[in-house]
Amino acid sequence: MSRLGTITRRSFLVGSAAIAGGVAFGTYLYKRELDNPLLDGLAPGAAAITPYVKVDASGVTLITPRADVGQGAYSIQAHMIAEELDVDLAEVTITPGPPSPVYYNGVVSAEGMPIAATSETFLARTGRGAADVAGKLLGLQLTGGSSTVPDMYDRLRTAGAVARETLIAAAMAQTGLPRDQLKTEAGAVVLPDGARLAYQDLAAAAAEIDPVTDVTLRDPSDWKHLGKPQMRTDVLAKSTGTQTYGIDMVMEGMVYATTRTNPAQGGAIKGFDAGRAEKMRGVKEVLPITGGVAVVADNTWRAFQAVQAVDCDWGPSPYTGNTADQFEAVAAAFTEDTQDSQFRDDGDVTAALSEGEVLSVEYRIPYLAHAPLEPMSVLVKLEKTRVDIWTATQIPRFMQANVARLTGIDAENVHIHVLMAGGSFGRRLEDDYVMRAVEVAQQMPGTPVKMVWSREEDFTHDFPRPLAMARAQGKVADGQLAAFDLAIAAPSVMESQLKRVHQPVFGPDVAIVAGAWDQPFAIPDYRVTGHRVPAMVPVSSWRSVGASGNAFLHESFMDEMCHAAGADPLEERLRLCTHDPSRKVLEAVGEMSDWGADLGPGRGRGLAFCLSFGVPVAEVVEVIQTDAGLRIDKVFVAAEVGRVLDPVNFEAQLSGGVIWGLGHAMNCELTYKDGVPQQDNYHLYSGLRLYQTPKIEVRGLENGGKLRGVGEPGVPPGAPALANAIFAATGQRIRDLPLSNSVDFA
Repeated sequence: MSRLGTITRRSFLVGSAAIAGGVAFGTYLYKRELDNPLLDGLAPGAAAITPYVKVDASGVTLITPRADVGQGAYSIQAHMIAEELDVDLAEVTITPGPPSPVYYNGVVSAEGMPIAATSETFLARTGRGAADVAGKLLGLQLTGGSSTVPDMYDRLRTAGAVARETLIAAAMAQTGLPRDQLKTEAGAVVLPDGARLAYQDLAAAAAEIDPVTDVTLRDPSDWKHLGKPQMRTDVLAKSTGTQTYGIDMVMEGMVYATTRTNPAQGGAIKGFDAGRAEKMRGVKEVLPITGGVAVVADNTWRAFQAVQAVDCDWGPSPYTGNTADQFEAVAAAFTEDTQDSQFRDDGDVTAALSEGEVLSVEYRIPYLAHAPLEPMSVLVKLEKTRVDIWTATQIPRFMQANVARLTGIDAENVHIHVLMAGGSFGRRLEDDYVMRAVEVAQQMPGTPVKMVWSREEDFTHDFPRPLAMARAQGKVADGQLAAFDLAIAAPSVMESQLKRVHQPVFGPDVAIVAGAWDQPFAIPDYRVTGHRVPAMVPVSSWRSVGASGNAFLHESFMDEMCHAAGADPLEERLRLCTHDPSRKVLEAVGEMSDWGADLGPGRGRGLAFCLSFGVPVAEVVEVIQTDAGLRIDKVFVAAEVGRVLDPVNFEAQLSGGVIWGLGHAMNCELTYKDGVPQQDNYHLYSGLRLYQTPKIEVRGLENGGKLRGVGEPGVPPGAPALANAIFAATGQRIRDLPLSNSVDFA
């Protein structure tokens, strides 16, 4: 059980306050009260039962504060509350709630610490606990790192149980019946004669009693929702086109805006001539903003057309401007002066590699754009002492602080209304587009401004996943891996991102080596070193962050070493594996794929493994040579997450991660010329096509370990498994991504 779960059970305190005929119960951790934001403006007769449950005359509202970017976060959070509260999710309101420190993320900050997920030493447990404390003290409300389920599992179930028992106590006071004669069902307390007291009718009575804090969570054998196939709460709206995404927000009297900023990332604008644009139909304003211009019009399309008619004089990019030069800067970073970390240094690698035959190779991975289907969009209404912002975001509190800093308006008067996102993959961990929209709104106070970026603006001003290089050396002996030395050089994601949210930057960046240094293999001489490349193009988190590329670097070399040793790639990994859950994952994917069976001519099978975000995942990819090129036929993927809370979404998330990983490995890269990204829309940045999508078989292992999230861990093994399959089928070893630069795909 995680430290967070233990603390939650032992320290779940509930404070009550009768306010305007209602009652409020707050969930507080570490015996320090955090304000319940639902109490602000609570209506008479309403009850805010913990920061996650509110009941009023209209019904029950569940607060699901982790952002939904398509991964089903709202749904699983609601199901965790409903498991204890006994409500019909079709009859309740589900909302992310306001930004608040009480919704801090206590798990995600641990990802930035050099603690292997497999480690259970006192130091490791203490470090994770410290990360949880830091998350609370900083009010770190963000969504990322596959942390929603592990972070919220105990909190939300406990919040539901406290609300349930308190409403039962209210019914006891109202009816005089004992607890053992009452039960709950579908949003009501049920009396012995079958009469039902709806939760909303008990709120006022609940205000008159002390909250029930001594609760017992239901045993998984009694679960009605969790662990069983669920229909996601967003399925109906998304299937019928009625889901409101950030881009769908409208308001009476609003105007439409878009921006055009220097296509060379970080470059300034020396001046502009808006003469042509100002004469175009529907144009209301052409306004200066940081690094460019904005056009305000009577609809988005006219704004798009007019902003392209503005004659802009752009300044140069302050960053290394060409991809070749950027890779030269990465190559130059393999020095002692740039060493950022060496978290793995087993045995004596230097001595092991000083004699005998040594395999030396180099790998490269490119910049990658986030490219969510829903482009950056926001609606801003700015008044003298208040700002309201409607958008899809993963960082509501950081956004709140940045808007306050920009406008001079107190953060408590900056109201972030979080909406459903049409994809993110890490892009909505940034708020640059919101800052540009706020600049427009500052010049049009009192007028709601809806800003949408064109696809080209979105691509061009993305903060991509960083490029990286690896230099690897290895040695084999007696048919086994004997020495494994992997040096990785990349710009720092954490340094780049933290500066944009005005947070301190210190210590090594674990992301540079994530998914490489912490792999559960006992190679006698085993070293992983991270080198920090001096900042170039600003970079950001991308689905599975450092592990997204490092798995390709680590597992490609692992495969090369296995073949150099004459060892079976699966058997050698099993021999080296020191982590029982990871071993079981490898065994499972071997069984699923019938590893070792003869596939016949023109076919190949590749294996890759990666432990990221605490989740061991193994994938086997099978490819076929055709006259039109290579075709991916089947993919087998096995993962261990402790417990599968929703089998349907579990399969969807792992399958989606496979498709995401394979599509980018095959086709995608972001290259720069004079500081300008050369891929500015999907026709130049193509993912996996429907006709190319393989059959994917998923298996979730539940061996009772720590509960983990699965939104990201399915991505990292895809690229190396595919590259290793290509080698198996063709004998061609590819060490650079994307793979389509070296082979054709059917």
